[in-house]
Amino acid sequence: MIDLPLWAWGVLALAAVTIGLAKTAIPGGGILPVALFASVLPARTSTAALLLLLIVGDMFALIAYRRHAHWPSLLRLAPAVLIGLLAGFAFLAIGDDAVVRRAIGVILLAMIAVTLWRRHRQARTGAPAVANGMIAASGYGALAGFTTMVANAAGPVMSMYFLAMRTPVQVFLGTSAWFFAIVNVFKVPFLAGIGLFDGPVLLMDAALVPLVVVGAFAGLRLARRMKQQVFDRIVIGLTIVGAVYLLF
Repeated sequence: MIDLPLWAWGVLALAAVTIGLAKTAIPGGGILPVALFASVLPARTSTAALLLLLIVGDMFALIAYRRHAHWPSLLRLAPAVLIGLLAGFAFLAIGDDAVVRRAIGVILLAMIAVTLWRRHRQARTGAPAVANGMIAASGYGALAGFTTMVANAAGPVMSMYFLAMRTPVQVFLGTSAWFFAIVNVFKVPFLAGIGLFDGPVLLMDAALVPLVVVGAFAGLRLARRMKQQVFDRIVIGLTIVGAVYLLF
């Protein structure tokens, strides 16, 4: 297993619980585990290790929301997402840990900035603009594909797209659940092909899986009680700290 100090295991444990919560209660909240994993592990290793835990969380999201997906939206996104995934894989394959680490930091800060801008615009106008058409789908899809391959950080991108489409809550959750379940499984052979799923990574994930399960069950119980605004502020604040740490 990867040799880490106790405090680093604590960070990974917090990230694992947050994965479960994000998958079942807080769409887009998975940006925090990205920052936490990349802050204590080599950048490429963090991407691979986090992916397997995200797939575990996807299983719980599908159990809860699988019947509410809007498949036309997923099919509209598919071509652009595939292009983004391939571009992200090429970047991940040729970039060293230092480059990928800084790229993750930049991606996280960019996602936070765009998310805050979207919320500010929505507060001023009362409702987000509707993003219909293939142009919007292509832009969001390509960015989602690239960010999810490089940093597992497509949550805010997809949240922006579904909100811009004025997607009802249950359809939002169901469509997001299927999107990430399909995309994350699709990414596995690519990362395996460049040797990122070695024995230590698999053992570490095996130790963290129970915490993802705990977080998922907690998220299912708290989904209707948790104050979204408070949780969002915590996620954004900690993610900014993690992203700045990755950059400097």
